[in-house]
Amino acid sequence: MRVSLSRPNLDNIRWPEGIDDDGGIRIDRVKQLVARWRDFDFDKHERELNRFPHFIERGLHFIDQRAHNASAMPLLLLHGWPGSFIEFLRVAPLLADRFHLVIPSLPGYGFSEKPRERGMSSARIAERMLELMQSLGYERFGVQGGDWGASIATWMAIKSPQRVAAIHLNYVPGSYTPPPGPPLTEEEEQSLRDVARWVDESGAYGRVQRTRPLTLAYGLNDSPVALLAWIAEKFDEWSDPQTRVDDDAILLNTTIYWTTQTIYSSMRLYLESVKTPLALRERVPVRAGFARFAREEPFPPRSWVERGYDVQHWTEFPRGGHFAALEQPNELANDAIAFFG
Repeated sequence: MRVSLSRPNLDNIRWPEGIDDDGGIRIDRVKQLVARWRDFDFDKHERELNRFPHFIERGLHFIDQRAHNASAMPLLLLHGWPGSFIEFLRVAPLLADRFHLVIPSLPGYGFSEKPRERGMSSARIAERMLELMQSLGYERFGVQGGDWGASIATWMAIKSPQRVAAIHLNYVPGSYTPPPGPPLTEEEEQSLRDVARWVDESGAYGRVQRTRPLTLAYGLNDSPVALLAWIAEKFDEWSDPQTRVDDDAILLNTTIYWTTQTIYSSMRLYLESVKTPLALRERVPVRAGFARFAREEPFPPRSWVERGYDVQHWTEFPRGGHFAALEQPNELANDAIAFFG
């Protein structure tokens, strides 16, 4: 299949009035992005996207890029919110000689179908991903993910440890709690306080997406500027200022949400996944590697992660944030290569 992009109508914008530099993403920043969006080269970006081999199977969109070496390890790359499959397009060429790469749009994201029934949580998406890899003939494979991708990768390992060889994560799932164990260390207790502080200061988006995604979506699905502001704010806040995601990547990512009208279905993953938290009763039964980028917050200490994961690899990077595949593609790719071996 070929993917195509839709141009948003950026005329007749009604800008908020009053104090415009706090309480959310600044108006001058959004105006800067809108001006760039007006001049965005949609044709060029379509051509770049279509250099990759795209497919749709059972309602799932994915890139399936085979390595020249037939015996290469299959590797599933999983994005999160408010990202999309484009997060991995800079990493893919760095991994292409060593892995068969599968890069899907999660259900309800990008060019995948929108779920029409309740229950499409991260746990259920893990089952869909296992089915996808089975249909492609990949009996045993690795998984790399951040954000929701880390949660889905963990569920895949729990549900099918005989097929998931290992998982490499650059995020610890927000709902993760390890099995009962020894008393917490002071570092672990401080980490939990840090999480609570982050949720209080920065987690309002998650609260509304868990409870009122439909109400929020009326505005975001109808207004390209509202959609851009909602998404760009997260890219700006969650990136490392030293390695920030460039504006063209933010605009391409937002254009995919606009084209496919998937902001509601993507946000609904928060509501659905409340019902399937990663509250572990035992450790995840496959080996795990973690890439800890400096500005990815909150991120618990290694001891807390080791309570629930079989951590065989842990790398601390001095730069980079939440969108590691876009911010630090070489570092993420090299770390995955070192882990999967």
